[in-house]
Amino acid sequence: MDQSDEDFFANLPATRGAAGGLIRSASGDVLLVRRVYDPERPWGVPGGIMEAEESPVAACRREIAEELGLTAHVRAPLVVDWVPPRPPRTAAYQWLFRVDVPHTDFRLPPDELSGWEWVPPERLLDYLAEGTARRMRAAVSVDDHGGGLVYLEHGHAVLPGPT
Repeated sequence: MDQSDEDFFANLPATRGAAGGLIRSASGDVLLVRRVYDPERPWGVPGGIMEAEESPVAACRREIAEELGLTAHVRAPLVVDWVPPRPPRTAAYQWLFRVDVPHTDFRLPPDELSGWEWVPPERLLDYLAEGTARRMRAAVSVDDHGGGLVYLEHGHAVLPGPT
């Protein structure tokens, strides 16, 4: 790669990524985790920020292992959501995967999570920020209708698809 290629790639915008899991109970409820580090918005999706050079699937597996203390089975991608920048945060791609877990004997890291709860999909907005709730509802819809992948922008469908 010559110097001009290095300069070109070095000057491209940085975009963050995060990966989370849609984990469901036998009755169809959604697993949410209670975060200790964000008292204004304590509830979130199991998952987190992708590390440098980490794929979305690898990040999802790692985050579930770190947050729940178990090995997750990542079944399928459900949603990719482009989230616009909100300074100081840069734009991000949020991935949601359908994830199965072998049991609910979770070992939560006490410095990060204080609890978990099964939440009916129709109550997600009671727990989550609006954009996150839209993303999770889209993932539930895709999961309920047999899979596929939906592209969203800030939680809104912008292309025809199964949401």
